This record gives sequence, structure tokens and C-alpha cells, in this order.
Amino acid sequence: MGLSGGYPEPVERLVECFQRMPGIGRRTATRLAFHMLKAPVEESESLAHALHDVKGKVACCEMCWQLTDVQPCRICADSERDAGCILVVEQPRDLMSIEATGLHRGVYHVLTGRLDPLGGVGPDDITAAALLGRVNDPDLNARGVVVTEVILGLSPTLEGDTTAHYLAELLGQQGVHVTRLARGLPTGSSLEFATPAMLADALLGRTSRDD
Repeated sequence: MGLSGGYPEPVERLVECFQRMPGIGRRTATRLAFHMLKAPVEESESLAHALHDVKGKVACCEMCWQLTDVQPCRICADSERDAGCILVVEQPRDLMSIEATGLHRGVYHVLTGRLDPLGGVGPDDITAAALLGRVNDPDLNARGVVVTEVILGLSPTLEGDTTAHYLAELLGQQGVHVTRLARGLPTGSSLEFATPAMLADALLGRTSRDD
């Protein structure tokens, strides 16, 4: 078939592919498709190679669950980082937001989500067990270092607070020092959208989980 939806079939398929992306509507998807249609062949080939590499070479770090193309990730392998201090975040993008402040010199643990009972997300759907494993067994932590502090860097939302409370209860039984980011972060917002200054204040002003 030559045409589908008014455009040649290959163009329509590209529009539909872009439209499946989060936040991309039909109009934006069409604009992106025509950009690629007019772009040099090298640009489209570069995009195709990048997509292929993302699917083929990127995975979760075997220790912290951050996205990486090497095992363990570069942060976990960095001898200048304090592997005894783990900052727990919900998603890789939260990790990158905190890294941008340049203030956290420890390592991370990415939960890959947060508890949401109404949405069907329970403890088995996040990497809480892997976090406990790192706390209990230094061989499972970066460079075999004993964990002395866990910072709960979760978004100040209902789900984030529920997850933080759950983790604090588990970690409290292991004898590790548990702290949380200060409430300089607006309640109900996502860590992803916090500014570097807000994150810096929250990190520097972190308090004991029991405060």
C-alpha cells in the first residue's frame, strides 16, 4: 500500500513510532518525522545506531541499578567515592539530578520505582531487597565496602514518603544510620523537577530518619 493516513506508508509508520513516546502528540510526531525525512542520511543513520546501542549495550548496574554500559557502573567503580554512604533514589533521572549538584560523593541505589499500593506496586516491584543485600553483605556493595549510612532521597510525595517509611523500617533493623533529605523540597513534587539549589539544600540539610 502506498498511502496511510495521507502520508506514504514509511512516513506514517515513523509518525506512529514517535507518537508512542511519552508527551508526543500527533502534531509533534509529524514534525519530527518530517525533520528526519529532510535531514541528511548521516543524521538518520546516527539516530538508528544510537537507538540500537541503547537497546543492545545499556543495562542496569549489577550493584546500584543505575543505567550503565559497563559493569559495575562508573560511579560504583570510582575509588574516590565513599561507597559506605548510599543515597537511595527512585529513578536514574533522579540520580543524575543529584549528581549535577556535585555535592554527593558517596554512591547510589536506584529503586526503579516507588511503592504505590493503589497502583499495584509492592515491595517486590522495587529493588529494596538488593539494597538490603548491600547493607548486610559488603561483598554486594561497591568495592566491598561496609555501608555506614543510607540517605533516603525520595520525592516528597505520598508514594515517596510511603516508600521512605518502609525502607527506614527495614534498614533500622540492620543497625545502619538512616537519614533523609531535608524538606527544602516542595511537598508533593517530584525530585526530577527540583532545581540544583533546592537539591543542594536538601542534601546538605539531611536529617536523621527519626527526626
